Amino acid sequence: MTRVKIDLPQHFLFECYFVIPISMINYGGHLGNDSILSIAHEARIQFLGYYGYSEMNMEGVGIIMSDAAIQYKSEGFHGNVLEIAVQPVNFHSVGFDIIYKVHNQTTKKDLAYIRTGIVCFDYHKRKIVSLPHKITELWG
Repeated sequence: MTRVKIDLPQHFLFECYFVIPISMINYGGHLGNDSILSIAHEARIQFLGYYGYSEMNMEGVGIIMSDAAIQYKSEGFHGNVLEIAVQPVNFHSVGFDIIYKVHNQTTKKDLAYIRTGIVCFDYHKRKIVSLPHKITELWG
């Protein structure tokens, strides 16, 4: 089986922190694999908010996640402090990817690398729309 390999950019535009709550701990006593996308979602919301945007309004258009890939690197436990670095990459006519590097500050190990495909979306018309040029200028 082919393994997921996410190449990290050399620089990240944004960092935020997240403390693992007990609700994300699974029966194995560590962070559940399904919780990683929730952590990426929180980081994406904070990243967009830092620039005055939201998932519903980014230069007049919404965004929607089209795909995701996760490369798990180590375990996380209740109360661990995670540092999430965020960088948009691979800009195209209707969207871009976001790379997330999740580093566990408590264990000093990288926890996961994540890539989400983001597509611009008009929620009123329920259709994909073009990526605003200002976004590519700002983050590209």
